[in-house]
Amino acid sequence: MSYRIREIEAESQFCEQVKVDVITEIVSEEVMRACIEACGVQEKRKRQLPARLTLLVCIGMNLFSEVSLRFVLLRLVKGIRLLADVGVDELPNKSAISQARYRLGVKPLERLFKAVCRPIATEETPGAFAFGLRLVAIDGMVEDVADTPANEAFFGRHHADRGAAAFPQAQGMYLCECGTHVIFDAGFWPVHTSEHVGAKRLLRSLEAGMLVMLDRGLYSYDMVKGIQQQGAEVLCRLSSCLKPQLVQRLPDGSYLAYITPSDGVRRRQGERILVRIIEYTLNDPDRVGHYETHRLLTTLLDPHIYPALELIVLYHERWEIELTIDEIDTHQRLLSRPFRSLKPAGVIQEWYGLLIAHFIVRFLMHQAACAHQLDPDCLSFIDSVRLITDAISEFQLIHPDCHARLWQRLQHDLAACRLPARDLRVNPRVVKRKMSKFKKKRPEHFHPPPLRPFRDVVVLLSPP
Repeated sequence: MSYRIREIEAESQFCEQVKVDVITEIVSEEVMRACIEACGVQEKRKRQLPARLTLLVCIGMNLFSEVSLRFVLLRLVKGIRLLADVGVDELPNKSAISQARYRLGVKPLERLFKAVCRPIATEETPGAFAFGLRLVAIDGMVEDVADTPANEAFFGRHHADRGAAAFPQAQGMYLCECGTHVIFDAGFWPVHTSEHVGAKRLLRSLEAGMLVMLDRGLYSYDMVKGIQQQGAEVLCRLSSCLKPQLVQRLPDGSYLAYITPSDGVRRRQGERILVRIIEYTLNDPDRVGHYETHRLLTTLLDPHIYPALELIVLYHERWEIELTIDEIDTHQRLLSRPFRSLKPAGVIQEWYGLLIAHFIVRFLMHQAACAHQLDPDCLSFIDSVRLITDAISEFQLIHPDCHARLWQRLQHDLAACRLPARDLRVNPRVVKRKMSKFKKKRPEHFHPPPLRPFRDVVVLLSPP
């Protein structure tokens, strides 16, 4: 069955005809208008690039990261431009697009991110829940921004004995749903802001029924307390320098213990939290950290409901946020270059647009996975971005009555782009680059792939 071509009104303004259905199906026109009106940035006269279309450009620039802003707009309106027979010279130029971006500002993108980006996994989504708890993780990253005086003054720049960093940098923190790779809260600060400060601000988005996984660098007494106050549970690595107070040994080898705040006054007042400590090692020489003692801290205290081995294996789901950051940086934003914006407001606006664009891709991937009873992790993010960007012009060209068939086709194509099964692998903290805080990669770091799954090499240790 053939598709019908969309018909457009010949006398209407071009900007009014622009529809980006692939985006507005997830981020509705009504929500965008509400965010624009709430921030008071709606235009008072008809413009060539109105606030709604500018907002779409801010999202689209993170789907077409490899091209300039002018070509981002050209790709967003490709199908409509063909139907309306509009030439390139009739569209806004680079300067007009830049002015429209800064006229729009940061607030509409921030409000839109908070209105749209949310956990989307259902109980049927593979890998999204464990013990009835939604798996989420918090982690941070440092991003390069354009080397301008304004960006350096706002975000700062690292300095070391070897000299200043090549670019100013910004500190970002993400709260991620592990099963779908959806970022549903985030914050951005100058590079010298502590990760702990940023992470604590993300606790506002936690809810009862979530299990929050943290790296040991984000552990603190106040972090555990803050997560509990939101009704969520904790599973995190524990530094070897922390000495919890043993309370009771449990049948599975784990033990209950008290942790206390670092502030002596609060400790003397008796402030403490009862937690469960799980100690283990790995008996596989091909794995990083073999025969070393590793410790997990959790607020899941019952060893019968939450077996120690299951929690140890489950903690590796925290790596999903690392993979999410890799998706955003390497494959979506193109890490080889910094954020393109020359002003701090533009950087933050661009960052929110990046996360909204990532949510759109991941939302559509989750829909496709559910429709074909697949794990979203098995679908290719890179191929999904390509398919979704190609579909933008298709939806513009085809009559809305045929869009249901186009959505089915897009879901089928997304589900067909599957990744091979994940290999067993190890990741020592070493790099090939000479100038780095990590050790240089040497021959002894080239291990053969592990032969046994992680679960089979865990050895539980008895408490002290």
